[in-house]
Amino acid sequence: MNSQSTSSKSLTSFTADDFAKALEQHDYNFQAGQVVNGKIIAHDNTGVYVDIGGKSAAFVPLAEASLSSDKPLAEVLPLHEEMDFLIVREQNEDGQVTLSRRQLEIKQRWNKVLQLQEENQSVQVRVTGTNKGGVTVNLKGLRGFIPRSHLLERENLEALVGESLTVSFIEVNLETRKLVLSQRLATQSASFSQFEVGQLVEGKISGIKPFGLFVDLGGATGLIHIKQISQNFVESIPSVFQLGQSVKAIIINLDEGRNRISLSTRVLENYPGEMIEKGEEVMASAEARRDRAAKQLLS
Repeated sequence: MNSQSTSSKSLTSFTADDFAKALEQHDYNFQAGQVVNGKIIAHDNTGVYVDIGGKSAAFVPLAEASLSSDKPLAEVLPLHEEMDFLIVREQNEDGQVTLSRRQLEIKQRWNKVLQLQEENQSVQVRVTGTNKGGVTVNLKGLRGFIPRSHLLERENLEALVGESLTVSFIEVNLETRKLVLSQRLATQSASFSQFEVGQLVEGKISGIKPFGLFVDLGGATGLIHIKQISQNFVESIPSVFQLGQSVKAIIINLDEGRNRISLSTRVLENYPGEMIEKGEEVMASAEARRDRAAKQLLS
């Protein structure tokens, strides 16, 4: 038998059943928590079907369609539209994956809020309710809380419902979905008239985060980003600074529109890594180093 007839026989012997079995054995590797892109192919009264390249169409229950619950399904998840979804349940016995657009939107909004916190920005929120401890607010569809001690109006909380407030961040925790805000800190941080680029300021460390330090400047809050601590890489911020410690730094940027004061101890160094090795000496002689650092910034 020649090679051509052997090849033909191999092709004809691969039946539809063989193809179905091979398809069943294929591992699509869809896992809960994974973000996938898919095309919306059908609507019904229970949810939406999405083609994500699996052996069965994935399913989005109505409750997981969108954070915008007041909008029609056809508007938030239009037919034939391609978009990203979060896998919330892995394949069932029929190979169907359960998706959520709502959970993905929540995740994206938390990431945006984390970014706003890192940038030390103030934001607008709407007061939605009250309790003994303070008020609840809506921030980009997320539920936040302002303690009574961090409000300007602390007596008649009911009068704040429906009002918009400018706030700063106290705590943003994605894992516990905890969002704590402060109107008082945002108001204090609004005063930029006493500051200028190149100015040496002194304050106390009020917060230590993986991305840097928050410094209480007595009515305003500045941020020393991790890259502005030293010219050398800082492996562990708590090994260089402690909460409540006094620190001197140079203002390198003022952004009134974003309510942001950027600080630097890096520019006070005489050589790369001095802040890490001899931080106390740098702080003790900060005034003597100020003119040179300011001249570099303003040149």
